Amino acid sequence: MLYDALMGAEVRDHIIRAFENVGVLRPRDVAVPRTEFSELVAEGILYRSGLGLYGLTSRQVSVHRSLAEVTKRVPNGVVCLLSALAFHELTTQNPPSVWIAVDRKARRPSIDYPPVKVVRFSGPGLTVGVEPHDIEGVTVHVTNVSRTVVDCFRYRNKLGLDIAIDALGDAWSQKRLNLDETCHLAKLGRMENVMRPYLATLR
Repeated sequence: MLYDALMGAEVRDHIIRAFENVGVLRPRDVAVPRTEFSELVAEGILYRSGLGLYGLTSRQVSVHRSLAEVTKRVPNGVVCLLSALAFHELTTQNPPSVWIAVDRKARRPSIDYPPVKVVRFSGPGLTVGVEPHDIEGVTVHVTNVSRTVVDCFRYRNKLGLDIAIDALGDAWSQKRLNLDETCHLAKLGRMENVMRPYLATLR
């Protein structure tokens, strides 16, 4: 292991350097025992943002840090719904939980912080209309604008139809909505009939 080749101050420097391009890390990401991270937390150099997850105290935190933190814990998850709306700046709301999609057969993520809301997709639902974004050195998968709007209609009973309608209108007015893609995704998600009257007003 890398840890075996490092001693004392070298371990400390190695850990701190690992945060140069990444906002959050786990001890296993840099192949050192958790006790080394705990000592740096006690010194105020690192902080603990969740079970087994750490950040550098001196590093500026981005507004989307929570998305990176959740992705570190659930690498196969997809940021969606209200969290994707906030990421794409299609809402003024700051959701208190990170909305994340996981495979229908996957075990429910056990995360103490940040709080999460979990929905389940299957097959193409986890890949179609999903884009990778770099957030503090972590590759975070987020539903794109069109997919996010369609998902809001799909989960309108949970989120509220007004949120879905506002998201559609805002994305269109900002010229960020690919109408052909949105219609295609609505058909794939069986939302074609639900969204048709709202999409018709945009043409």
